[in-house]
Parts: sequence; structure tokens; C-alpha cells
Amino acid sequence: MKENQMTTSEREVMKVVWANNSTTSKYISTILEEKMSWKAATTKTLIGRLVKKNHLKATEEGRKFKYSALITEQESLQESSQALLQQVCTKKRGNVLYQMIEETTLSLEDIEQLEQLLSEKKRIAPETVSCQCTAGQCECKQEGEIHCGH
Repeated sequence: MKENQMTTSEREVMKVVWANNSTTSKYISTILEEKMSWKAATTKTLIGRLVKKNHLKATEEGRKFKYSALITEQESLQESSQALLQQVCTKKRGNVLYQMIEETTLSLEDIEQLEQLLSEKKRIAPETVSCQCTAGQCECKQEGEIHCGH
């Protein structure tokens, strides 16, 4: 995982901040204690990490700090999806997307947007996608690669 990439627990904190624009650690702790059964100290540790990663901004207001997001939810999701796809052989990315769509409840509007995107992608799609993995890191059988029976 990239040093700056958000963990699942940190994302829980960010979801509270994204939903409220600017909020206190006490409010975040209250929400996450109910949802995740976390102690306030756990939430404050995660907030501190998010500030260090430049995902949250801390603004002092009197004796309290207010926290606001420095990264949007959309930016975070895009970063996470790119990180996931970079872990998968380029030839298998279509299967990963297929599985994600298959396992997700989608609205009619979501499906229409996907159909439009796929229609646009289809016009410029190559016949096949080539493997870009380092030899020995996946089972693709490209010419010139060394294959062992392990």
C-alpha cells in the first residue's frame, strides 16, 4: 500500500468528515463508537494519521479543533480503484470489473451510464489487451517469456 493511501479504518473517519464538511473529533468519535464500537482514542489516532497524510486539515477553534477534508470522496475512490487495478494483470482487469458489477446493486441510471461508457469504450477498444506484468509474475503465455512448471 502506498504510504499516503487511506486504510479501511481511516476511510470510516473520512466518511463522517465528508458527510459533515467540517466537524470535531468528539462528533467523529460518537458516530464511530456507535458504528464500529471504537474508543475515542482509536478515532483520535486515525484522525492524527489522516492529518499527517494531508487528507484532513485541523483548524483550531477556541479550545477545540475542527477537521475538514483536503481530499474529496471521489478523489479518494479514484485513487483506491487505480491502486486496486494496478495490482492486477492488465489482461484480468476486465474480469475484476465484471465481478464488481455483478456483485453490486445498481440503479437504472447507473446501468445506463455504464452502458454509455462501454459503448464509447467499445469503439476504441483493442482486439486484445496485452499482459504488462514482469515475466514470472503471472501465468500469461506471451512469446519470448520464460515459463516454468511451478
